[in-house]
Amino acid sequence: MPLFTLDQIKDATQLVYSQMPPTPQYNWPIISANLGAEVWVKHENHTPTGAFKLRGSITFIDWVKRTHPKATGICTATRGNHGQGQSRSAIAAGLTAKIYVPFGNATEKNTAMRAFGGEVIEFGEDFDVARMEAIRVAAEQDLIVVPPFHIEILRGVSTYAYELFTNVPDLDTVYVPIGCGSGICSIISVRDAMGLKTKVVGVVSEKAQTAKLSVDAGKLVETKTANTFADGMAVRMPVADAYDIYAKGAERIVTISETEIAAAIRMYYTATHNLAEGAGAAALAALMQERDKMQGKRVGVILTGGNIDADMFQTVMRGDVPKV
Repeated sequence: MPLFTLDQIKDATQLVYSQMPPTPQYNWPIISANLGAEVWVKHENHTPTGAFKLRGSITFIDWVKRTHPKATGICTATRGNHGQGQSRSAIAAGLTAKIYVPFGNATEKNTAMRAFGGEVIEFGEDFDVARMEAIRVAAEQDLIVVPPFHIEILRGVSTYAYELFTNVPDLDTVYVPIGCGSGICSIISVRDAMGLKTKVVGVVSEKAQTAKLSVDAGKLVETKTANTFADGMAVRMPVADAYDIYAKGAERIVTISETEIAAAIRMYYTATHNLAEGAGAAALAALMQERDKMQGKRVGVILTGGNIDADMFQTVMRGDVPKV
């Protein structure tokens, strides 16, 4: 049974559109010609925060205001895009936003979160350590903890999948990166609610394979590190609720290298003049890897975000791979 009904998804779109417009999906001819497929790019880099995470923050904060009317603020952890969305939505709703990031987090993402009104605190060596601290502080200070995966977040994120499938309903396959899982789970949930047969392919970095390792093992598998420059996928610990959805609903999960991610960032820029961060380029990188399998097919790729630091982008455009 689908996680959401079509009416629930349509209701979510109206709420999301009260704070942002829908994003476009384009068939870029240079990308299609290079890959031998009809490729549709869903441009979540065109949201007001430059990433798809804003959608989930709109529905989550709306839920907080309805169900916790005395709440004064939220507390969460992020590598940047989730935190930007939560900061923007929380501040707009009259709440405070305390955002934990690991040491060494992207400077420009930290700056953007502060610009949206969030209080950014650096803690721990990676996202998962920062996440545990955010949970502790939220309980200590009576703040609403925002988890990386929640039904209300998924409800908002599902709106990008609904836009894509409504505008391009006969896609053979959609590629989507996996971090904590809200992106791929929204694609699966909306596909099922609409009764489509589109195959969904998840994408992970070779440096952060927790989702793929878990699916392959049939159980949750934690990794020791997640040192990828695609920080939106830099997760060591899979989210159980998300795993339950993508383990059943994804056709397969593809592993891509850091070099392949960098090549996809370059293709996005040279072919479309759009910026893609590492996780944002991951879906295209996987399609580039599987181009032989996708010849002549109608394929979607989710450009989940464009918030790449300038120095990292310059490194990529020189033909190198950023070090983390």
